[in-house]
Amino acid sequence: MRILPFGEGALLAEFPALDDVLAHYAALSASPPPGVTELVPAARTILVTFAAPASTAVVRQWLEQTAPHDAEASTAEDSRDIVTLEVDYSGQDLPAVARLLGVSEAEVVRRHQHCEWTAAFTGFVPGFAYLVTPENPLQVPRLAEPRTRVPAGSVGLAGEFSGVYPSASPGGWQLIGRTDARLWDAAREQPALIAPGTRVRFRAV
Repeated sequence: MRILPFGEGALLAEFPALDDVLAHYAALSASPPPGVTELVPAARTILVTFAAPASTAVVRQWLEQTAPHDAEASTAEDSRDIVTLEVDYSGQDLPAVARLLGVSEAEVVRRHQHCEWTAAFTGFVPGFAYLVTPENPLQVPRLAEPRTRVPAGSVGLAGEFSGVYPSASPGGWQLIGRTDARLWDAAREQPALIAPGTRVRFRAV
């Protein structure tokens, strides 16, 4: 871990890999000292913001001394409910994904449903969560040319991630299905249906 200053009242912890981010985020979320106001994970970093009574020295020491969680133990200890998304697996890239993986379309759907996914971090647009799963059996490349418009609710694959587009936007992920779930609703108390650390399952309809 490398710890960098990030303006007033924030530190940025850098990690060599996403697995390190996940393990440290789970541990840090479980034991924040007074004054830590937010933890924001990303692909290789965790941003920590703080205010009094916390100080830069206190937060730095906490980051350095907090041991990362074991991935399996973290999942077992997570008391949050699993978000289940119902998916119509008729995405336009499903045949291409099956060819890339050398399996049938039905097997792609089975693998996607069989996995329990975890939101590693969010970004791109409000409510978009980058979902990961151990030993992902569905790793495929992004499209060579992104689409100018991907419909809201589209379920996609890209590299090590799966994700759902909360709103219509450009995008280059391989689309395998669609859900009617509202991933982002500013009127809700918690606008994002899926936050970092949330566990997600998909179910065919």
